[in-house]
Amino acid sequence: MRTLNRRTWLKTLAAGTALLPFLDVDTQAQAASTGGAKRVVLFCTMATVPSIWTPTSVAAENDFVLSESTSPLDAIRKHLVLVEGMPSANTGDNHGSPDGLTGLGFGASGQQQLISVDQFIADKLAASGAKSAVPSLLLGAEATAGGGKTMFNRANNLPTISSPLAAFKAVFGGSTPSPGGGGGGEQTDQLLARRKSTLDAITGQIQTLRQNVGSEAKARLDLHLESIRQIEGRLSGGSDGGGGGQIAGCGGDIVATDQTTDILKANMVHLDILASALACNATRVAGIQFGSDQIMQVNLPELNLQGDEHGLMLHSGAGDNYAKLTQLEKWLSQRFVDLVKKLEATPDPDGGGNMLDSTLVVWARDMGDGSAHNQESMRFVFAGSQYLKKDPKGRYINFRGGQRHERALLSICEAMGVTDFKGFGDQQLANKTPLSELKA
Repeated sequence: MRTLNRRTWLKTLAAGTALLPFLDVDTQAQAASTGGAKRVVLFCTMATVPSIWTPTSVAAENDFVLSESTSPLDAIRKHLVLVEGMPSANTGDNHGSPDGLTGLGFGASGQQQLISVDQFIADKLAASGAKSAVPSLLLGAEATAGGGKTMFNRANNLPTISSPLAAFKAVFGGSTPSPGGGGGGEQTDQLLARRKSTLDAITGQIQTLRQNVGSEAKARLDLHLESIRQIEGRLSGGSDGGGGGQIAGCGGDIVATDQTTDILKANMVHLDILASALACNATRVAGIQFGSDQIMQVNLPELNLQGDEHGLMLHSGAGDNYAKLTQLEKWLSQRFVDLVKKLEATPDPDGGGNMLDSTLVVWARDMGDGSAHNQESMRFVFAGSQYLKKDPKGRYINFRGGQRHERALLSICEAMGVTDFKGFGDQQLANKTPLSELKA
């Protein structure tokens, strides 16, 4: 009875969704995955060129040299399993965004409604009682630019939240405004001040809540509040009088009035939001996409990289031996490393270990060979989670066409405790089982 009364009191106390992830921690933990992971992150980019991705020297599964484009992954090698050589169901599909996470592609869209692995898992978690404030958090600036598609599907293609400000509001209950959405600068300043005051109210609520919870819960509350403060500071560091905040730190201060045109910088903020959302249990299923399957404008002057990734670096890249694409892929690899390290440095909100121990992070792509536009060899990088069979030197597996890539997606399901695959992927797949090679 005391627990019920306390929970009711807490829900009355909390403002918006900022504290909701902490109210039913015990229930969520009990309903969480039994597969080895409690959370999954899909880090999605467009296809690369095999020659710049595949390890340059392979003596054994745990004895290989990373390519230049993936060389930053060396810093997290002990957490990694690299996989390639897995064809999709429709290897001849052209732009293949649906293939990457559904196990099927455009060739099957008339036969059944496609659902991506993130949505399939989110539905299964909800049905099991492991509900989250945000069932699936899909982020990414300009992920449908040029008429392109995302890798996320639920019968129809799903958009991502493009604006970091909108993403922050969706996750943390509107603690910051979405400036530039109409009205004058004075109105926006008033909104910003009012929203900022929400944090002050939450601070008082947390102090009250701290008197009624144990030391572990206190630490989680402190971590949650600090993460919100850090992101709010990056999103709204100042006002330009025209309705804009400032994002500090992403390679310099930039105006953040729903800024999405500088895709990579916007996505760096999205990555912060994603990691914080996981850390405060706002979601257990998250995805981020870099660019669309048609275009991604790159602006990295520090690397002398500017222009369209799809047209300039991929399809016109052979002339310089894909030097520009290699540098972009190297930059993306570092962002993957940063995310993994951030999760490793963050305590698990459910207690026991760090976030990486209980989070499966998957780098997935829409196609196998972006230049040739085929899905003959789909590529993945798996990291984290006690589900994975790992080696101190890392692991690299090339299935050489012997296994359908859908089985890698089934492994993601299994890691999250989902073992009933009915309704996902190819129902006629002969060996519809996860990959035993990935499981510890």
